[in-house]
Amino acid sequence: MLVRSGCYAIITAMKKRVVVGMSGGVDSAVAAALLKAQGYEVIGLTMCFNLAESGRKKAGCCSRQGIEDARRVAHKLRIKHYVLNMQKALEERVIKNFCREYLSGRTPNPCVLCNQYLKFGELLEQVKVLDAQFLATGHYARLVKTPAGFLLKKARDPQKDQSYFLYRLNQNQLEQVLFPLGNYTKEEVRRLARKFQLPVAEKKASQEICFLLDDDYRSFLRTRAKKEMPAGPIIDAQGKIVGRHKGIAYYTVGQREGLGVAKGYPVYITRIDPKSNNIYIGSKEEASASEFLVKDLHFAIEPALKKIALKVKIRYNHREAQADLFSYGNKSTGCKAVAWSPIAKVIFKKPQFAVTPGQSAVFYDKSRVLGGAIIDEVIS
Repeated sequence: MLVRSGCYAIITAMKKRVVVGMSGGVDSAVAAALLKAQGYEVIGLTMCFNLAESGRKKAGCCSRQGIEDARRVAHKLRIKHYVLNMQKALEERVIKNFCREYLSGRTPNPCVLCNQYLKFGELLEQVKVLDAQFLATGHYARLVKTPAGFLLKKARDPQKDQSYFLYRLNQNQLEQVLFPLGNYTKEEVRRLARKFQLPVAEKKASQEICFLLDDDYRSFLRTRAKKEMPAGPIIDAQGKIVGRHKGIAYYTVGQREGLGVAKGYPVYITRIDPKSNNIYIGSKEEASASEFLVKDLHFAIEPALKKIALKVKIRYNHREAQADLFSYGNKSTGCKAVAWSPIAKVIFKKPQFAVTPGQSAVFYDKSRVLGGAIIDEVIS
């Protein structure tokens, strides 16, 4: 259900109408301002999750403060603004997966699913409802139209590039999307916000997961699980029990802090075994891997056939590395999206630190996003 937030609008029948996902931050605000300046009829749309916010020290995206900031920007730009209650969709599409993965000893990336199902799923449905042609967001990424389809590419600003989080978007979604900030740096966006005199021009960027209070995912999991998670052994590379963990959901591969283990040299989590409830530790080299299996492959246009050389990023802040992707399954298509068999393997040319089950492995060819998958199992 759409809810008007109360602001002005300028209606011009000849203009193309675009819905802008406005989080209340500076990036989406500038995206809306740029599109309005380019002659689009802009409508702001903000997701509301109705989550309990008592105790939140920072105002994140989609928070009450975020909604109010988006409303103030819409007022300044004299555009319509609506608020969309997305609590049920967030719960079903993102939060349940988030909890299930952590409780299974894996480390999920909820932003990837939020983009796929909420921002470019539920919000895209509102584009039709509002009789608009496009959905725009403040993501730092670029789109290039080719005869074969739309190519998703990295943003001009490598420090802000968010293409990693968008790899699951299909052609149906990409052909309805605009990324106005793809060719701007963050500093340029700040300057534009001041030029447009936007009320959020000096607002700090939000980095936290929107449904977590103060980034405390462990407390969130304890509340959701409604029971204590079983403790278990921490085992070193020699098979010796050297400590106790408080529950596998509270740990991730590559973690060094909070282990309570003294070995005389830095140790990291190398593996989490949900079946035995064991956590294994070792040196940084032992926490690195070259080969892993992936599942839920997505490709923007065409899937990889048998073997392809590419660069792979195994988490957002990871520097992508050269690898080979081996695919073994049969292709299936639908709604212009290209899916692939989950039977696939990635082999890095050089071992990479903390290859983590549950995280996304995203495939690149220079600046182009070829696709990606979920890391399923580390082999060696």
